[in-house]
Amino acid sequence: MIKRFIEEYTDKTFDIIVIGGGITGAAVAYDAAARGFSVALVEKEDFGWATSAATSKLIHGGLRYLQNIELGLVRESLRERLILENIASNLVYPIQFLVPGYKDPKRNKWLLRAGLTLYDILSYDRNRTWDKNKKMPNHSWLSKSQIMELEPEVRSNGMTGGSIYYDCQSIYPERLTLAFIKSAVRQGAEVSNYTKVVDFLYSDDRKVKGVKVENTLTGDTKNVNGSLVINCAGPWADIVLNLADTAGTSKHQIKRSEGIHILTRKFKTRHAVVMWTPSGRHFFTIPWRGYQLIGTTDKDYEGNPDKYQVSKKRIQELIDDTNDSIGDGNLKYEDVVYAWGGLRPLVDDQTEGTYESSRKYEIYDNASDGFDGLITVEGGKYTTSRYLAENVMEMVEKKLHRAPKDAITDKTFLVGCEIKNMNIFMLELKKEFHEFDSNTIDFLGRNYGSESKSIFELARQNPELSEIICEDGQILASVIYAIRNESAKTLKDILMRRTGVGNIGLPDKNILEKIAMTAAKEFNWDTSRVEQELKNINDSLRLPLE
Repeated sequence: MIKRFIEEYTDKTFDIIVIGGGITGAAVAYDAAARGFSVALVEKEDFGWATSAATSKLIHGGLRYLQNIELGLVRESLRERLILENIASNLVYPIQFLVPGYKDPKRNKWLLRAGLTLYDILSYDRNRTWDKNKKMPNHSWLSKSQIMELEPEVRSNGMTGGSIYYDCQSIYPERLTLAFIKSAVRQGAEVSNYTKVVDFLYSDDRKVKGVKVENTLTGDTKNVNGSLVINCAGPWADIVLNLADTAGTSKHQIKRSEGIHILTRKFKTRHAVVMWTPSGRHFFTIPWRGYQLIGTTDKDYEGNPDKYQVSKKRIQELIDDTNDSIGDGNLKYEDVVYAWGGLRPLVDDQTEGTYESSRKYEIYDNASDGFDGLITVEGGKYTTSRYLAENVMEMVEKKLHRAPKDAITDKTFLVGCEIKNMNIFMLELKKEFHEFDSNTIDFLGRNYGSESKSIFELARQNPELSEIICEDGQILASVIYAIRNESAKTLKDILMRRTGVGNIGLPDKNILEKIAMTAAKEFNWDTSRVEQELKNINDSLRLPLE
């Protein structure tokens, strides 16, 4: 269970305060707590609400990093992909990718085969999974006719053949972030969403000794004491640094990259397909929850991250890229059922243009900027977040002059993921909860893992909560579970980062109102608050008009 510590906090001094509740902050908090440090994590919005929710739903080795000869980063990513398959057994699975090859140099079949052969070599241990059903073969080469038979939507003009290779899909990355948060709590970390850092605290010798936070749900402010503060604010990392940099001496500047995705049912593919724009940038179309997920983009973003929104222009650009690459070329704006976007933090010495930029990460000791007691983490990606946290702990050890316990996060199931064999688990779940719809059992089993039994029991105790509220089987009991057990505080938290109901577009009006009234009863919301919550979710899920 996740409970916000800020409501009852008095004057405890933590070893570590983590700023940011995305996947990086969650992983750092988990690793630190598992090694015996006392940890507090604060997040200004909801856990995993920004970049960590704006993904392509993939856990991947970074095939394109081979173009930059970043073999170490690729190997690290492939090793971490395997670990996430193991520790998040119900949330990470192998997925097939089809890659068509063409005559032009950037998509040449021989270059493609060489890259995939190297990818196979670097992922030599990919089948050492705890769940032996998660097997990934080497890549295979297909003729043009074989590809067209498998995927008629792929463009045949100029095609010379292609390949099938394997990576992994994270079916619900928001819940994967939440699993890291819960695992941190299990190890003793104290966490709080809707808790915004508004200033830093200093000792007499100007060493950082904590943060001043605002509880944005109440407006109250408190000083939270800590021996070391770790800035994991992602695209907001430099803004957090500016709070400390009262003298204006900070040299760090984050480059931000915008990535957007769209969902449509205009066409369907059997595999995830790698596509290329005319300029040579690759992107994906991926079957996901009955839709085609298309993305991502890479565009420089120069504005305030707090004001970022997906624009109609950016969606149309992705539609145009898709029409240039796959299908009948007639995908239209009105065919898009939902679009989402986010900002990726890239370290500040990378190459010009975000598509060519690396996804490496850097860990800074801000003592060199005059902020002793503060560490900033920049860059990185979802797949390597757990290992990034291990590297952060090396600096923590030096700063706190304490040898931590050995790492365990690569050897321990995340909370809710304590499943050695998913096939057996799902069969047992269907037997135990046979009265529920098969889609419901499948959806809850895979998205909630071992925690799904608690949701089924809620529905058994109150049959009204068995009502299906989403086309792939989600039920009303999950709304209650999100509020009571997972620190959901708004309707948007419930729909987007707990139940998944809103991740495939705006629900039917009647379903949306039923979810809102169920939440209102738990929260004791009045009519005005319910109307505001409904307006907020409607505004966020509708496609932009400009």
